[in-house]
Amino acid sequence: MTPQPGDSDTPRPAERRARDAARLARIFGETLPDTTRDERDDDPADRDRGDDWWRSQRPPHHS
Repeated sequence: MTPQPGDSDTPRPAERRARDAARLARIFGETLPDTTRDERDDDPADRDRGDDWWRSQRPPHHS
């Protein structure tokens, strides 16, 4: 007999995702973040880093 979508032996998608995530964590250790850096809003501190920040970081022998 083939399993039906409502059978208890068939994992639901959320359970399967949780099981897969736990398995990946056991195998590879640290998991990846849910969102990537380019999907998140910019940090306001990074936006204020204009030319002044780059000039302050320039070594004196490059002036």
